[in-house]
Amino acid sequence: MKIQNAFRLGLFGGLGVLVALGIGAAVGTLATIITYIGAAIFLALGLDPAVSWLEKKRFPRWLAILTVVVAVLAIFTGLVFAVVPVIVEQTSNLINGLTPLIAALGDQDNNWVATAQKNLPDYINLQAIIGGALEFVKNNITSIGGGVLQVGLGIASGAFGFIIVLILTLYFVASLNSMKRGLYQLVPATKRARFSDIAEQISQSVGRYVVGQATLALANGILSFIYLTIVGAEYPALFAFIAFLFSLVPLVGTLSGSILIALSCLVFDGVPTAIAVAIYYAIYMQIEAYVLNPNIMKRAVKVPGVIVVIAALAGGTLLGILGALIAIPVAASILLIINQVVIPRQNEV
Repeated sequence: MKIQNAFRLGLFGGLGVLVALGIGAAVGTLATIITYIGAAIFLALGLDPAVSWLEKKRFPRWLAILTVVVAVLAIFTGLVFAVVPVIVEQTSNLINGLTPLIAALGDQDNNWVATAQKNLPDYINLQAIIGGALEFVKNNITSIGGGVLQVGLGIASGAFGFIIVLILTLYFVASLNSMKRGLYQLVPATKRARFSDIAEQISQSVGRYVVGQATLALANGILSFIYLTIVGAEYPALFAFIAFLFSLVPLVGTLSGSILIALSCLVFDGVPTAIAVAIYYAIYMQIEAYVLNPNIMKRAVKVPGVIVVIAALAGGTLLGILGALIAIPVAASILLIINQVVIPRQNEV
């Protein structure tokens, strides 16, 4: 009898392990879909404060949702159409400049190659280097083409993912209240009021954080466009859009975007403009850290600095950019639960 019980125990334990592995494999397979859902819920919580504000102004909820969605899409579309012509023009100029150069690289009697060779030491054979490069491209055209295809597929997948997230966001914004009520009904009646109060605090905190981060990013983009236009940067709209996108990522986004823009100005506009841009961003980051960020985000989330750093690093490692975006509100939610649930229970023991 004991052996039989041990056998049954081992059998059920093995089945439990298999079920756990199956669930893990399913989660891994659905990781992209789960990411889309998480991003959509995050954006929906960010749009909900604007919807609630319009409802307080006696807007019907459907009209408030429609107004907020149209406003967000209008802003995004305006930014895209401001940048796309610049990107198209820059790409066209680059192709027009590279086409005759590439065509002339294989010419043995090319004057450009001969002129460049005169300025190089004798032990450097420029024609042999160019020939080797062309031969490498010829021999690896399949792998190169496959890499380009993968990049194209990645861009197409990103566009498809954006559409899916947009659709899910609209759905979640429209049904956010009903989703909350359904979630609250799953909690025992004796604990439902406490649970709903904490859940509302968390959702409001996440919403305020999204609005605050978007406000900081928009401020960086607008100020960047104004300053880059004043100093005469070649592509102020493109660089301002880059500043806006990078500023959406907390902690390191503004710094990374500033470095990229300064280096781009060094390439396209020369050293004086690059120095002026670098000085501007060095000053702006101090203003953002000590003036803009505290005033905009002080009511959104209250998280100690060390936890902000740890949360952003952990979120970025686990889920990439999305993880870095949601790490701080998740950390704030955990701290809220600890302060209002765990610590009071420990004090009662």
